[in-house]
Order: sequence, then C-alpha cells, then structure tokens
Amino acid sequence: MARYAILILPAFNRVYGESAVRLTRSELAVFNGTALGGKAGDIAETMIGGVPYVTFEASELDASDIAFLSNLSSMYALFAMEGELLRPLAVHPLDKFASDLITIQKYAGKTNEHFTRLLLNITALSTDRPSGLLDRKLSVLDPMCGRGTTLNQALMYGYDATGIDLDGKDFDAYATFLRTWLKNRRLKHSAEITPIRRDRTQLGRRLHVTLGRTKELYKAGRVDQVTMINADTLRSRELLKAHSFDLLVTDAPYGVQHGSRGAGSALSRSPLQLLQAAIPLWRDLLRPGGAMGISWNTYVARRDELAKIMEASGLDVLDSADYRAFEHRVDQAITRDILIARVPA
Repeated sequence: MARYAILILPAFNRVYGESAVRLTRSELAVFNGTALGGKAGDIAETMIGGVPYVTFEASELDASDIAFLSNLSSMYALFAMEGELLRPLAVHPLDKFASDLITIQKYAGKTNEHFTRLLLNITALSTDRPSGLLDRKLSVLDPMCGRGTTLNQALMYGYDATGIDLDGKDFDAYATFLRTWLKNRRLKHSAEITPIRRDRTQLGRRLHVTLGRTKELYKAGRVDQVTMINADTLRSRELLKAHSFDLLVTDAPYGVQHGSRGAGSALSRSPLQLLQAAIPLWRDLLRPGGAMGISWNTYVARRDELAKIMEASGLDVLDSADYRAFEHRVDQAITRDILIARVPA
C-alpha cells in the first residue's frame, strides 16, 4: 500500500480555513465511497514539517483516481509519500476558465468559494452516476442563487448553470459582473436580459448567456450556457421544464441577515417553511438519478426536520457517517451543515 498526502489550499476566510483540513477529510471520504471505489483507507490529518496535510493509504492511484482527486475543493497539491520525502503528482482539475471567475466578486454574505465547490462536488458524486463529475456536461440549478457563486463554479467545471433569485439587486449585480468579466477576458459570447411574462403579467426577468471557451468553439456552436432568473423560487415549475437538471445545489437562507418567506407568509428566521413549499417543486426539476444538495444554518433548523421534508418529497436522503461529517462553524450565529438526497432512478 502506498501513502499519499494532500496539501490544503490556503483559505482567504480564516474561520473556514480552520475547518478546511477536517472538511477535506470528509470530502475525501465521499470521493472514496463513490468515485474511488473504496480504495483509500486510513484517512487522517498528519503534520509534516509543521504543516497540516490530509493523508491516506491506497493501492497505486491510476489516472482516473488522480483526475477525481484533482477536484477536491481545498486541494493545493497532491504528493506520494516516500519515506520522509514527498513526491509531487501532477493534478488536472476540471477548471475551464481563469480563477478570477470565482474569486473576483467580494461582497457581504458571499458563500466561501471553497465551500461552494465542496457542495457541488458532493452533490455530483451522489447521483446514480458519480463518474459524471468528470465525463458529462452536467446541468446545474441553484434555486436561491444570490449573486451567482454556484453558477460561476458550475461554469468553471464546464457545466451549464441556471439560477433563480428574488432579489433584483443581486440579479443586476450578477448580470453586470458576468458581462464585464466576459468582455475583459475577451471571450466570445452573447448575453441578453428579457422579461418573463405569463398571461400579460410579468413574473420576472431572465439573463441568458452563451459563451465559447475559444472563438473556434463559439463559431462551431459548442458553447457553455448560464441562465439567471429574477423571480420567486416558488414559481420555479412555471419557469423551468420538469426533469431538466442533473444537480440542484443551494445554500439556504441562514436566518441571520436574511430570513425566508413561504407562500404568502411573514418573514421567518427558519428556512423550513420555505423549503417545505419549495423542495417538492425542485424535486420535479431533477432528472431520475439526479441529486439535491442543500446547506443550511443548524441554529435555525434541525437536520432531521430537513431530512423529513426531503423524504416526504420522494427523495432518498444520503445519511451515512460520511455524509454526516460536514458541520462547521461560519461565525458566532451560523453553524453550517450539508444534506444530500437523490431522486430515485
């Protein structure tokens, strides 16, 4: 058995950085149970030269294994351990665009980009076909997308992304950011904002962007697509086709700066009322075998309460020990966790 070491990418957010090693261990455990076929063992935190690494044992890693591991959300480098020496292994992350697509936006309440990547990874690995993380152009929906961190991460992986958000300022901010970024990067694209109308009533606005990674790909029609809808997520079934997404990934309102509303309800610190109304609608948007990943603040909703809502909506909740190891502190008012469920195939 060989032993390997993962050096953790430094986190801009100090509090998240304190949890990064433990979260990487948990993320690696899910990778191991899905994409790696269980070949990794003895996953641990190890101090090497005074620096914390995540280490594990495995039979020789092949190219496919390394391709999966290259996308761990907080990986900085991967090494084979040879006695007291570390031999670097070449990694090949999925990233299709420059990293500033993810990092350039700075605003209060932004979800940490490392965590967004982790949530997207775990959700993609939890479909009925985990290899899709690498070999499919997945279709991703974030039905409460804010200013588009999830959309940008999906785009970075080469997936098609759709988001919904009720806040018109967030919609405008994301439209401005993405169009400016595309122009500055000189990527061939089209971007259009159109009203969404039903029965002469305007339900919202839609930003639709198509872009090519190169001019040649754009000319050939081989494009990536991003759509953001400024509307109520409780109208998502009116706005989007059923069974049209592989993944649904979202960060629920934390109930601190932002509360949530169910249909016609008063503002509530708990997201459960909103999620109880929304999850059945969202489930219908996922394809059979697709997966839903939701993160939330455990101070305002219990894990078992959210799991019951998912199960009542016909979803299979993934609740093994590997999936129960992602709880971590964000600040004094927020402790965040993840719950993953799959649509029966």
